[in-house]
Amino acid sequence: MTLLTGWGRTAPTSATLARPGSADEVAALLKETAAPGTGRGLIARGLGRAYGDAAQNAGGTVLDCTALPASWTLDPEAGEVTASAGTSLHDLMTALVPRGWFVPVTPGTRYVTVGGAIAADVHGKNHHVDSSFGAHLRSLTLVTADGGARVLGPDDDLFWATVGGMGLTGVIVEATFSCVPIETSRMRVDVERTRDLDETLDVMTTTDDRYRYTVAWIDLMARGSRTGRSVLTRGDHATRGEVRGDPLAFAPRPRLVAPPWVPDGLLNRATVAAFNAVWYGKAPNARRGLIQGITPFFHPLDGVGEWNRMYGSRGLVQYQFVVPFGAEDTLRRVVSTLSARRIVSFLTVLKRFGAGTPGMLSFPIPGWTLALDIPTGQRGLAGLLRGFDEWVVAAGGRLYLAKDSRMPASVMAASYPRLDEWRAIRDAADPDDLFRSDLARRLCL
Repeated sequence: MTLLTGWGRTAPTSATLARPGSADEVAALLKETAAPGTGRGLIARGLGRAYGDAAQNAGGTVLDCTALPASWTLDPEAGEVTASAGTSLHDLMTALVPRGWFVPVTPGTRYVTVGGAIAADVHGKNHHVDSSFGAHLRSLTLVTADGGARVLGPDDDLFWATVGGMGLTGVIVEATFSCVPIETSRMRVDVERTRDLDETLDVMTTTDDRYRYTVAWIDLMARGSRTGRSVLTRGDHATRGEVRGDPLAFAPRPRLVAPPWVPDGLLNRATVAAFNAVWYGKAPNARRGLIQGITPFFHPLDGVGEWNRMYGSRGLVQYQFVVPFGAEDTLRRVVSTLSARRIVSFLTVLKRFGAGTPGMLSFPIPGWTLALDIPTGQRGLAGLLRGFDEWVVAAGGRLYLAKDSRMPASVMAASYPRLDEWRAIRDAADPDDLFRSDLARRLCL
């Protein structure tokens, strides 16, 4: 029995942790767990970067898929990679970038597995151009509840129930997906500041399509006429003629590690306001053509190992929602409320989403997504987030399952219109409810 939490370090629960070393061992564990009297089911787990309880299973079994041998092959003619589900994006990038290839989508950390990227249908700074990870999948191999391995493609409903399905349709053991050819391991980046949220939305709306990758960092501590002031960072892969030295050199690793014990309250209004003021102040009003590495552009927090410890013993809640285009007033209302209430969010980022995938529980829809990293324990936070839930649902939006740790089942049912379709496909693939998680129980999935 092992005590497990998500990356937010909230709501720990104990489960039997199993470490299968092959797809055959996965199948054997499924049969063992499905035996009469075992009761609490099973869920796969990668590197544990889901913020909430998606990879926890209180009293049941959790499969640590990082124990599956990491492996990959590259077909340069097709521009496709086939990788085992336990392979991390970190390991893939370390191998692929020096060969002139980049993963099609990366979230804000490269320490996620291929299986986790599919189960959460992860998105990145390029969603407005390239959609989410599932859009680039050519096939996946899924070990289903009966222990059989099924190779699925985009023409199969179970494929799209698995993409974004949070591991509840089976155990992904392998996948094939397209990659992006690159000339260098650097990024050509434009940075500019905006005065308030309206200017941020306007600049992103009118100029984001010029860039493959875009994001806005918002200073939530700014109030009044400065509410929503932001630093916009947009970029593309640099060409060979724009860099010096070895164009494809890439060997990322954390430079620092957070101490195992951090005093509670380190991230408070004063410290976050001071950080935000420095971060906003040092950003140029407008700078074009800055050459940056992949890590500082895509994964700045990966430079600090175990950075989630900085939030103290009570952990953090990440609240990420999307609202469709046309619902900007809801976004403004959330940002202005957070700013007025002086809610501490160490990291607040805004992105524009383009077309989503057919994944039935996939999070992105065309619109605006805001992600907040909020230290727990702030006065009135629970009620505030419940109110935000209502605003988001009323606007036709939804919350991201891979980041969620507190959404009620009623909000899930009201905001994912294909939930019943997903349930029917999942029930056909897993009629005895073998695949379960704390998230699945909380949201009545």
